[in-house]
Amino acid sequence: MSEPVVITIPHRLGKVEAIRRLKSGLASAHLPFLKIDREIWKDDLLEFSLSGMGQKASGTALVSDDAVRLELVLPWLLQRIAELAASTLASRTKLLLEKK
Repeated sequence: MSEPVVITIPHRLGKVEAIRRLKSGLASAHLPFLKIDREIWKDDLLEFSLSGMGQKASGTALVSDDAVRLELVLPWLLQRIAELAASTLASRTKLLLEKK
């Protein structure tokens, strides 16, 4: 099993507003090469799975008052593009948290 990719995205929204934006925006997010297959919220923790290039991955997003901590577990084949996947998820999450 590969090591998870961990990204922390700071924000100034507070936990409730950050969760609201993530919940409303993930369903309509257009992620290049990636598709969100499942998302399950348990309070401030999102468990999700996604697929891309015929591979599946899973992860979590833990929302706090001032940051979102993304943890993504990729299959070995996708490990090579982990930086691209991580930066794409980080930038899309950041956009959801910053837009008005």
